Amino acid sequence: MNTSRIVKLLIAANLIVLTVLVFVFPNLMVGPGKLIPGHKSLEADCFACHAAFTGADSSRCLVCHKSADIGRLTTTGQPISKPLTSVAFHQRLISLECITCHSDHAGVKRFRPQGHFNHQMLQPAMRDQCQACHQPPRDPLHQQITANCNQCHNQEKWVPASFDHKKYFVLDGNHNARCATCHTSNDFSRYTCYGCHEHTPENIRRKHVEENIRNYTNCVECHRSGSEHEGGGEGQRGGRKHEEGD
Repeated sequence: MNTSRIVKLLIAANLIVLTVLVFVFPNLMVGPGKLIPGHKSLEADCFACHAAFTGADSSRCLVCHKSADIGRLTTTGQPISKPLTSVAFHQRLISLECITCHSDHAGVKRFRPQGHFNHQMLQPAMRDQCQACHQPPRDPLHQQITANCNQCHNQEKWVPASFDHKKYFVLDGNHNARCATCHTSNDFSRYTCYGCHEHTPENIRRKHVEENIRNYTNCVECHRSGSEHEGGGEGQRGGRKHEEGD
């Protein structure tokens, strides 16, 4: 028997031993890490969560975790003393693909993005109910706002916000006002300049007539930073701009 044949037999024997060990002791041979404490009893039973040759299977999660009970009952059917309202959205999912968001083994968890949730998995009516799952920010700006978050943020990424106020109107000087001063009824798609004692319809009309400006429905078109001198000179260039659009 030549040397190369012996080497091939040794390699084959090792592969056979390793294959047997993988199936006999899968948690020791291929397990990427320990399970969470709640799954400790499953550490020796890989197929409680994994399907052969295809990996983790969401349908096996649902054997223990009934979607209607998540956040309300334990896996043994006992009421949770303090219901987890923050996870009650599981009842509003379009599809129950648990492994899209959840992983167990510590080794896998390190490589899976954490804290990112695809809101398209929710039923359409649920996607705008941000505060059903999220605590509202407590900073001074957001404390003024009770409207839906999606007027400024998108569901792909909270930061940065999709809205930059400076692109529309600079909030400085005398115009560093509360949101509700210009945006009434929590509708941030609209604004009014008639929220201050100086900016009354009559005062604004009189000043624009003096500059020969007849059409001034969109204030920020000329007054991006709130200055009355914007638009050119003492408002003259802004006047011609409006007259040309009449």
